Amino acid sequence: MQKHGFSVKEVMEEDMLAVKQRLGVPTRLQSCHTAVVDGFIVEGHVPAGDVKKLLAKKSKVFGLAAPGMPGGSPGMEVAGTKANFSVLGFDKQGNAKTFTDYSDY
Repeated sequence: MQKHGFSVKEVMEEDMLAVKQRLGVPTRLQSCHTAVVDGFIVEGHVPAGDVKKLLAKKSKVFGLAAPGMPGGSPGMEVAGTKANFSVLGFDKQGNAKTFTDYSDY
């Protein structure tokens, strides 16, 4: 994220499940990393471009998630292969829909 112009403050937590619950990340959308960017939740290996798009649109979503640790997402690339994954936008009730689909990139 820093390479894409974001200022990052890393906070190490012992109980990430409690952090995710406190922030309202739906269980089925949880991943390894959790961030708060301008009041939006960003869960997992969400591409910086999606976060920038979210901020520019001032979207009505509560957050973005790349559930699990999908291959092909930033930091999970495998040289010479492309993997399909989607970034989901979600609301405070846990409803989610595709924000960006990376199946044909």
